[in-house]
Amino acid sequence: MGDIQISERLLNFIAFLPLFYLSIAVHEFAHALLANKYGDDTAKKLGRLTLNPLKHIDLIGSVIMPIAAFASGFALIGWAKPVPVDRRNFKEPLKADTVVSFAGPLSNFIFAILFFILFIISQQWFGAQHTFVVNLMWYGVFLNIFLFVFNLLPIPPLDGSHILFDLFPNKFTAKYLSLGFYGSFILLVFIYSPLWGFFIRIINFILRLFLKIGGYE
Repeated sequence: MGDIQISERLLNFIAFLPLFYLSIAVHEFAHALLANKYGDDTAKKLGRLTLNPLKHIDLIGSVIMPIAAFASGFALIGWAKPVPVDRRNFKEPLKADTVVSFAGPLSNFIFAILFFILFIISQQWFGAQHTFVVNLMWYGVFLNIFLFVFNLLPIPPLDGSHILFDLFPNKFTAKYLSLGFYGSFILLVFIYSPLWGFFIRIINFILRLFLKIGGYE
C-alpha cells in the first residue's frame, strides 16, 4: 500500500511540473509581450518574449523549490525568473507599467478559463474512466487561479506591489516597492498568518463560481 501511495504522489508531481512550467511561461510571456508593445524591448532582446518554459525557468524557484517541497511533503510552490522591464522606455510609465504588471496575472486567469473548458470536455469524453485526466485539467484551473490571485497581492516583488505604486505613486509606495528581497519576508509572514486563510477563501470562491457557471453546482 505504501508503494502505491508513493507512486501516485510521484505521478501527481510529474504531472504538476509541465502545468506549472507552462503556466509561469504564459505569465512571463504576457509581461514581455505588453512591455514590448509599450516600447520596452528589454525582455525581447534577452529572448524572454517566448512561450518556451526553458527561457523562464529559475534554478531555485522552478527546480529546487518544487523538488524540495515534494520531498518534504509541503505544498508544491515555486516561481519563474522575473521578466526584466525598464520603465524608462515607456512614454507613459505609470499607465504602461500598470498594464504590463497586470498582464501576467490576467494571462493566468485566461489560462484558467481554458483549462476549465478542457475540464468540461474531459468530463464529457472520459467521465469516471479516466479520472486522472479530469483531475489534471481541474488542477490546471486551480493552479492558474492561484497564480492570478497570488500575484495580485500588493507585496513586493509580486505584480500587485507594482500596480499599487502605479495607481498611488508617492514616496511611501515607492519606498515600499523598493523593499525588493525584504518583501519576501513580508510574504512569508503573510503565508503563515491568519490572512492566508482569507486568501484561500478568495480562491475557493472563484473556483465555486467557475463550477456554478459550468453547471456543476
